[in-house]
Parts: sequence; structure tokens; C-alpha cells
Amino acid sequence: VQLQASGGGLVQAGGSLRLSCAASKRTFSNNAVGWFRQAPGKDREFVAAISWSGGSTYYSDSVKGRFTVARDTAKNTVHLQMNILKPEDTAVYYCAAARTSVAGPKSRDYAYWGQGTLVTVSS
Repeated sequence: VQLQASGGGLVQAGGSLRLSCAASKRTFSNNAVGWFRQAPGKDREFVAAISWSGGSTYYSDSVKGRFTVARDTAKNTVHLQMNILKPEDTAVYYCAAARTSVAGPKSRDYAYWGQGTLVTVSS
């Protein structure tokens, strides 16, 4: 099982990026998907999650109102739209598929992890 995260890059503060997480249909068929990030020297932290149906979404307080997670079922892809980016959003972003159809911020609930994509926000 593999997850492929993409879309990272360098952006100025206030700008936007859209990350994508692609996986096999089997991986995403009944699983919630989450996004996590890890900044240099810091622990990995939860960013956002979306249920299998797409009907439920969860966000960390630090990104609420700026980031939006959505899934494209037909393409087996989950996107993370990031707006009004701040330098503190700089991190490697990982997508992960949970063991259940609904999942929240606990990383232990996620069974499959992608390789990460780097987001750098300049001030």
C-alpha cells in the first residue's frame, strides 16, 4: 500500500498551495484520510482529516479557516487546499490513511503513510 503526496513548494506568506494525496482505490475505499506536518526540530502534528464519505472534516486550530480538506472519490485523491499561508506553516506535510472510516487527530489511528512533501513559506 502506498500513498503519494505532492504539491509542495516555495510560496510567499499570504499565498496558497494545494497538496494532493493519491492512493490505490483499495487504500481509500473505506478509510478516513488525514494530513499531518512536521517542522524542523518539532514533533509531527495533526493538520486536517476527512472521513471516508467526505461528510466530516476536522482541522487543527492553527489551520482552521485557512485550510480545506476534500476528497475526489473518482480519482482516489484527497486534496489539502492551503490559503493565507504563514511562515509557521513551513513543514513536511504527510498524508495518511486511517484504519477506520472516520478518524481524528491521533496519528496512531492511521495505518498507511505517504513520503511527505515539503512546504516552505517565506516571510
